[in-house]
Amino acid sequence: MDAIIDENKKSWLQRFILWREKKIREKHFILILSFLAGIFTALAAWFLKFLVEWIKEFLTENFDSTGVNWLYLVYPVFGIFLTGLFIRYIVKDDISHGVTKILYAISRRQSRIKRHNTWSSVIASAITIGFGGSVGAEAPIVLTGSAIGSNLGSVFKMEHKALMLLVGCGAAGAVAGIFKAPIAGLVFTLEVLMIDLTMASLLPLLVSCVTAATVSYILTGPDAMFKFHMDEPFLMERIPSAILLGIACGLVSLYFTRAMNSVENIFRRYNNPYIKLAIGGAMLSILIFLFPPLYGEGYDTINLLLNGVTNHDWNTVMNNSIFYGFDNLLLVYLAMIVLFKVFASSATNGGGGCGGIFAPSLFLGCITGFIFAHFCNELHIGPYIPEKNFALLGMAGLMSGVMHAPLTGIFLIAELTGGYDLFLPLMMVSVSSYLTIMIFEPHSIYSMRLAKKGELITHHKDKAVLTLMNIDSVVETDFEKVRPDMDLGEMVKVISQAKRNLFPVVDVNGELLGIVVLDDIRNIMFRQELYHRFKVEKFMISPPARINVTDSMEEVMKKFDDTKAWNLPVIDEEGKYKGFVSKSKIFNSYRQVLVDFSED
Repeated sequence: MDAIIDENKKSWLQRFILWREKKIREKHFILILSFLAGIFTALAAWFLKFLVEWIKEFLTENFDSTGVNWLYLVYPVFGIFLTGLFIRYIVKDDISHGVTKILYAISRRQSRIKRHNTWSSVIASAITIGFGGSVGAEAPIVLTGSAIGSNLGSVFKMEHKALMLLVGCGAAGAVAGIFKAPIAGLVFTLEVLMIDLTMASLLPLLVSCVTAATVSYILTGPDAMFKFHMDEPFLMERIPSAILLGIACGLVSLYFTRAMNSVENIFRRYNNPYIKLAIGGAMLSILIFLFPPLYGEGYDTINLLLNGVTNHDWNTVMNNSIFYGFDNLLLVYLAMIVLFKVFASSATNGGGGCGGIFAPSLFLGCITGFIFAHFCNELHIGPYIPEKNFALLGMAGLMSGVMHAPLTGIFLIAELTGGYDLFLPLMMVSVSSYLTIMIFEPHSIYSMRLAKKGELITHHKDKAVLTLMNIDSVVETDFEKVRPDMDLGEMVKVISQAKRNLFPVVDVNGELLGIVVLDDIRNIMFRQELYHRFKVEKFMISPPARINVTDSMEEVMKKFDDTKAWNLPVIDEEGKYKGFVSKSKIFNSYRQVLVDFSED
């Protein structure tokens, strides 16, 4: 009777999980979850883009394009204020730096992302960007997608390696969905999130990317995100110009990365959110008032530079500003935007807003490429360079430099614009930019925060596999404990029943005091006349190191390397003995996880 009641108490989800474990193999179920992740992330991306555009159009549709608009001083501050209230009083958690949070979840939290991240970043970033925040919607939607993947896996009780893969599927689907770029979504996950490429991971990632892109095509049509028509093909004589543009993009990426970190460090000095709002809001609103292209994502400016053909077209970038009509200041105006964009983006997030650097990277890259080409053409430096072509190439260059992701830059820009005919120069600019910034910065803007704390895993398979292991899986507890007040005779009785040659010494509270090594007492353990003369506290020794239950496996391996020991005791936060970890046990577990992690 009790068994029947217990069965009835099981929820439908528990019954489904049990049925799934019997009927559906895990790798097939992961494909189903990756398909669902692709659908949900594409819908979230569509909703976010719709919300941002709706808010922006509602606020700015009546602006005068021939003069200044004073509401630029109000909207950004109000947007950051609303976002801050939403985060503090509704979400009640930090949701900034989306991609960094994903990297941290993979590195330290076994790929578990909080449930509110499936919706909170969408609302917060829509408010921020719609009201003028100078950031992008892509990083928040990537965090949203990863949270969807993580929570889908958690709901169905998937293992850690499956959760990591589903986090990657959600991120890949988000990029593929918001940009309609399935290849870029796949490459972004491999290159930025450092998900290992195996046959076991490739298929779910592809399923998510293709599904998300298909849903986006259904919702928004088949057109590429940015309209681009190549009027002039790439000529071999322009190769030096492309390489120089890549170097310039690498240097601008370096400036953007370091300036953003410096400005964010200033905001970290203040704990009062209203002080941050005052500083960030004032900085952002003044910059947008002077340079309206800094409002929001800046995609209107990108479309203008990619499709303009004459100075008259390009000069419209100065509409709505105090520079309207000063056509001779076009390059100066754009150069000042490149200089101040990083301050606008940093002020947005530092002041309490929510957004990412995908859009700022594309925006800055487009302007950098245009300035480079227009400047060379005006001064007749080298062969003629089509401005629109180099504006497109600059987008790939900045993204490659800022994110340390040349493949993502190449495929994303090709898919965003349909500019596949420029694939060779895209590769030149992206690689040149990446190699340039690597001289100065070994980590991307996303990973450097974690790298400084030692909390980052990389493509290095050792670290990736160690991340999938934990202390609980390698602790051994079949060691006979002894007390410090036991004499040698009692110790010998314990040894006669033990299967190990190590004995933890604990007090009445279970706290670890030391260890006894069998080899250290072998010369006296058979001398009965000494049985009552020696106490355990006399011949116990301190272990070469102690492992805390909260230590990561990377920290555990470092202790083994430093001490050259083969066995180390494990204690909890209060110093109480929990067991031993042996190097051989770690090696065996490592090998098994590696096999599971990399199986095809």
